Amino acid sequence: MHLVLSAESVRNTIMTNENGQVLYKTSTPFSIGTRTTTFYKVVPNSDPDDMQDHLEAIGEIEWNLMGSSVMRLHGQEMMTDTFIPWHGITGRKHTFMGPDGFSYRWDMDFRVVRVCAGLNIFPHFLALTGFGTQFLGIIGPRRDPSLDVDPSLMHMLDIVILTFVYVEKLRMDKEK
Repeated sequence: MHLVLSAESVRNTIMTNENGQVLYKTSTPFSIGTRTTTFYKVVPNSDPDDMQDHLEAIGEIEWNLMGSSVMRLHGQEMMTDTFIPWHGITGRKHTFMGPDGFSYRWDMDFRVVRVCAGLNIFPHFLALTGFGTQFLGIIGPRRDPSLDVDPSLMHMLDIVILTFVYVEKLRMDKEK
């Protein structure tokens, strides 16, 4: 699945599919001190007289400057230092356990993050998700920021989006 982001700031963006259908939205109001990014997911409307989809809050990240940040998804709370800890000398790898029992690792490279699946049991099985930032079109066509999600990860798309926003925000902070 190819998701197009309305802005490079993953904490304040709308994610649409290839057809322009809104699937997710993130919102981070300005505040002094701890900031919180709220995650919304489109919920189809079952009322035949009202064909507009509605956004429902499904989770959030509480960005703490000191100590671990807090992720919440569908009522479950996870501390980032234990749920998605960093690895490696540069701290540019973050692993988490998916709801399917497999380990996943986000790799932060320059201007892109990727997730690898099945690291513990089947290291040959890879499902890649890549995020590319906006290209201005100076050389080649202009492209919006986007996230490509492998079909094998669709069963856990909410957690992929939540962890993606967390890791991408960290990557952007490191590259400032």
